[in-house]
This record gives sequence, C-alpha cells and structure tokens, in this order.
Amino acid sequence: MFVRPTNPISHRLARIAFILATVGSLIVAVSGPLHRYLGLDIEAAIAVFRYGFYLTVAGIALGLGTMLPARPGDRRRGFVAAFLAIVIGAAGAWVPLHWFLEAQHRPAINDITTDTASPPPLVATAQLRRGAPNPPAYPKDNAAIQRAAFPDIEPVILAVPPAEAFKRVDRVATALGWEIVARVPADGRLEAIATSPWFGFRDDIVVRIRPQGPGSRIDIRSKSRIGEADLGGNAERVRTFIARLKAEI
Repeated sequence: MFVRPTNPISHRLARIAFILATVGSLIVAVSGPLHRYLGLDIEAAIAVFRYGFYLTVAGIALGLGTMLPARPGDRRRGFVAAFLAIVIGAAGAWVPLHWFLEAQHRPAINDITTDTASPPPLVATAQLRRGAPNPPAYPKDNAAIQRAAFPDIEPVILAVPPAEAFKRVDRVATALGWEIVARVPADGRLEAIATSPWFGFRDDIVVRIRPQGPGSRIDIRSKSRIGEADLGGNAERVRTFIARLKAEI
C-alpha cells in the first residue's frame, strides 16, 4: 500500500534543489569546453559559467533549507535529495568561488616577466596573437605592480655558457608541456604557448638567454592573450619554470 510522505512540499523542494545543483554544476563544467572546442565567444562562455554558478548556489541554499524538514523519520522524504544538492552544488561552485576569491587579492595584470626594465619581446608569438584583446607590448604600469605583488620573480643565473643554457631551457619548456613555436639559439630566444586545460586560454611565453660573465642570464616572460587579470597564472608558470630550470643538471 502506498504511504504518502508527511512532508510533500519539502520533498518537492528537495528534489528541485537537487535538480538546480546538478544542472548548475553541469553548466559550469561545459562552459570551458564550449569555448575551447566549439568556439563559443569567450564573453558568452563566461556568462554560461557565471549563471551555472548561480544555479549551484540556489541549489545549495534550497538544499540547506529543506534538510531539516526532510530529515529521516515519520514518513518524511527528501533528505537524500537535499543532501546531494548540497554536495553536488558545492562541487560545482568550488571553481567559480575559488576564482572569485583569487581575484580579490591578485593584481589585475596579465603579463609577468623576470626583467621589468627590459622585458623579453614577443617575436614569433606576437604574430600568432593578432586580434587578441591584449596587445603584445609590456604595459608600462605593470612593473611596479608586479614587483609589489611578486617580489620573488627574478632572473636565473646559470654557471654555464649560453649554448648549454639554451639546451636546458629547451628541455624544461618541453617537459612542462608547452607548445614550442620558435627556437632561435643564435638570438638566445625560445618562444612557446601554454594552453589551459579547461577553457583553453592561450598564454604566450618567451625565454631570453644572454651571456653574463662566464655564465648565462635567463629571463622569462609569460603573457595572457585575453583577460585583464590572470589570477596569478602567469606568475605561477614563471615560478614553476624557474624552479625546474634551477633543478636541471
């Protein structure tokens, strides 16, 4: 015999919360591939990303509001749906929330270099970024902001001649999975592209090798093609490169 639940309204709300959280999380997840693989305009993809986040938050809020009235016992139903809404919604909202929090304490810059006085110029990659919102030139206002935010980013000095330093730079860049687009040992220049795994954002990289005394000085620059702020992504890429280069034997 069918027994009606004693909480039909909260049961329905719990199911709605589950649907909102699930749909919102799926929308957040597909926003990146829509831009990267299907060519959806970045502004539209970000809008999809944002509204997916709103749905996950609505699902979480509704799930929290229905957990107590839907708690197990006395023929009450909906607790599992409300609980899943909170779990799935939290998973879907994590990345958007993390990005938002990162944006609050990261400087609004998208170009990081170890030499702010004379940044390595983009040459081959400058041709590849035609039409990109961010021009290839290093912004004049970047230097002071970068030094304040990332004082640890400095040139690397290696006790090897430039030819050997170039080989090490090449090995590290390849190991990091960058797409190498130019190797010019005569100029002491290597250029590459790094593509983010989700949205497929493309950042351009140039490494410059110069003689310094008996050794070599290595400078690196990483610049986003789109976006006013990179959420610290370029700085982290430069740090990773420097750490790997110093560890090269």
